[in-house]
Amino acid sequence: MSTPALTAPVFVGAERTAAAGRGEISVLWSLGGPTRDLDAGVVRLAPGASIGEHEEHEFGVLFTVLNGTGELRTPDATWQLAPGALAWLPAGVTRCVDAGEEGLVYTTAHRRRPAPATGPGAGTDAGEPVCLLARVCPDCGRLAAERDARFCARCGTPLAD
Repeated sequence: MSTPALTAPVFVGAERTAAAGRGEISVLWSLGGPTRDLDAGVVRLAPGASIGEHEEHEFGVLFTVLNGTGELRTPDATWQLAPGALAWLPAGVTRCVDAGEEGLVYTTAHRRRPAPATGPGAGTDAGEPVCLLARVCPDCGRLAAERDARFCARCGTPLAD
């Protein structure tokens, strides 16, 4: 599906950000369009679900809780998450996000990652993506274990590029 260029503000209502989602991890919304200068998304973790330890090497990430409860853990601290909580995670910080009994809905925002390189050097191990959203199946919510997965191992749905 092609996404139009962003030429106007984008509004996402509570009916979308409070959606039940599919599977353990669901991407409820993500900012699209080839002219955007920001990557942003709304992620829902089912009750008790976890996004395991990961790190962004190049960009800092702004993380804001919309609904539910949980924990954000780094090697140095653990924070309790509730609606309205906000965290800035600088590049290089390892983190893990765990949903509480109610589940957890949060946003992430960071500078847009450059388009993948083509030609010599493409496909080299350049570190983890800004976040794991591209590895979450939009249909069943399964997180792909492989960094270069193109299809969901559970249901076969193509993953985001």
